Amino acid sequence: MNRVYVCSCFGITEQQVKKHAENGACTPRQIASASKAGTDCGSCVRRIQALLGRGSCPRRELADQGMPVLSDVLGTVEDDRREAVGYGTAGREAA
Repeated sequence: MNRVYVCSCFGITEQQVKKHAENGACTPRQIASASKAGTDCGSCVRRIQALLGRGSCPRRELADQGMPVLSDVLGTVEDDRREAVGYGTAGREAA
């Protein structure tokens, strides 16, 4: 298998960038959050932009279909974490 590296600093391949894009990362910053690519020397950011292109964003498509998007999922996780440590909204109301 011939691997084409996008980010030499962290060993991130084109396939990995494309996979993150399929999972909803629509910008180089979101790719960086998912994989660290583009966060060291920065020379790969333009290549990441080229791979992402100007096509549709899966996250926007999911939102249009009424499916949860990353912010919705993260909000739910944050709410669960607060409740687990006793800082849920019910705890704030009672205080």
